[in-house]
Amino acid sequence: MDVVLVINERGKRERREEGCGGGCHGEMRREPWDPTAVGVCHGGAQRRGMTGHSWGNGFAARQGCNARRCYFTTLTFLQSSYTHPINTNVHPSYLSPSIQLIHTNIQLTLSTTSMLSVFLLVIISLGSTSADFNNEFDITWGDGRGKIINPELLTLSLDKSSGSGFESRNEYLFGKIDMQLKLVPGNSAGTVTAYYLSSKGSNWDEIDFEFLGNLSGDPYILHTNVFSQGKGNREQQFYLWFDPTADFHTYSILWNPKHIIFSVDGTPIREFKNAESIGVPFPKDQPMRIHSSLWNADDWATRGGLVKTDWSQAPFTASYRNFKADACLVASGKSSCGGSASSGGNQTWKSEELDNTKQERLRWVQKNYMIYNYCSDSKRFPQGFPPECNMP
Repeated sequence: MDVVLVINERGKRERREEGCGGGCHGEMRREPWDPTAVGVCHGGAQRRGMTGHSWGNGFAARQGCNARRCYFTTLTFLQSSYTHPINTNVHPSYLSPSIQLIHTNIQLTLSTTSMLSVFLLVIISLGSTSADFNNEFDITWGDGRGKIINPELLTLSLDKSSGSGFESRNEYLFGKIDMQLKLVPGNSAGTVTAYYLSSKGSNWDEIDFEFLGNLSGDPYILHTNVFSQGKGNREQQFYLWFDPTADFHTYSILWNPKHIIFSVDGTPIREFKNAESIGVPFPKDQPMRIHSSLWNADDWATRGGLVKTDWSQAPFTASYRNFKADACLVASGKSSCGGSASSGGNQTWKSEELDNTKQERLRWVQKNYMIYNYCSDSKRFPQGFPPECNMP
């Protein structure tokens, strides 16, 4: 029996009972998966939608499955030792990018202590590979209100005199950009935290996350937009399914020639497809920098400007960490992806699409958390919706 030791970084919250049988054993469960996971899996085809236990002489691992491999949630030690060859010679197409494989065809004799050591080794191997803020970004305005606290933490602040902002030193033309944000807590009404990609000029391209503050206890609004050749007006807005001020959460932009995908903690919330074939410009020619700012927008941000910023709560502060860019850098008109260099890993994002599971999660978000969609605002477009709204 081949056994694969893996760690899963990306839990899946919705599962379906379908697929190809064999390999995974257990009963259907509906509970969420732990986003960090370690375990052992039998080789072979797996059954989607299952969670259960995979067992060896030494331990049991709670597991869930997709169509190709098992993902794992917890590890339980059953005996003091386990001996078995660990085989990780698996084609990459069988694995999600978040799975890390440890060792190849080696014989391990694991005591409980050494199993713990392997567990820690796996955790360490999945450790942060975030970029150094000092090397990647410049504080561009705010007179000291924007601060790089250390190489892995940056903060922006807003008071009655000024907000603050930063931008990336690099320009990007396609890629996957991740940033963890912790938003302004408490009464954030009137404030906007913007995090976006943008080019320059009058016909600029732009891909926006904007977080509209609100009164204490009321939810933030996540505002998204896409500009191409200076034209935007493609707003979609969402509530979030968690408190974005209580902890850091990952906000991602996947941008390739086929589409732009906005994601939150790995869950897609919006897809903007390339619709050039029906005359809709798509951002594909202009390199963009990453920008972020925290500023006062109480003339429109909260309830259309009815709720003003409470300056007695200032300074307002948003925090940033774990920036990652697996992307094509552009310098002197040349893209790093045109040669052997790039800023990131294996560039699977170049052809990444939404699989069935991610499409389901996208539909779930849009059904339950979308609060505005320009493609359904008939009052705004009485002569008919923009052509991209009619795409499947």
